[in-house]
Amino acid sequence: MADLSRHLPLSNRPRGDESGVTGDRRHQLAEVVRQAHLLTGGAPDAVQRFLLDARLDGEFHGRTLPEIADALDAGARRGIRPLTEALTALLRLAGPREVALDPLTSGAVALYAVTRTPRDRRAVVGANTLHATDAGWEFGHGPVREAPARQILDFLLGLGDVPPPLSPR
Repeated sequence: MADLSRHLPLSNRPRGDESGVTGDRRHQLAEVVRQAHLLTGGAPDAVQRFLLDARLDGEFHGRTLPEIADALDAGARRGIRPLTEALTALLRLAGPREVALDPLTSGAVALYAVTRTPRDRRAVVGANTLHATDAGWEFGHGPVREAPARQILDFLLGLGDVPPPLSPR
């Protein structure tokens, strides 16, 4: 019977330090804004497009991206939804260019996005485990679909139409 309890959710799982667990995503959001600054090079049109897409334009109208990032770092708590909107805007801004994604950020957004993605996309990934080959995270149950975090996010956020492929393992 003790063996069975290992497989139940939240039962007898290995204990670890969870003091750093938080729902506050302001520092991750600020980092996404900093990455957007690097991609835009400060070009006003690109900055404005990013701010509109990330839904940050009203709150931070007239400020530069570095100023916005600093204000986010020092400001009020932010949740997963604004982080998801900003990361979606960043990936759209980046297009085919490489973006350095923090594994914690990409994993949190992917987990949130899988619950919000349209039904047809959810049907593709719903009964599977999603594994980011470059970020060290995975979630779900069933056959493994693995790809780089960017490809998984592109699919879940509706930025690309190619789902992560099924793994042969």
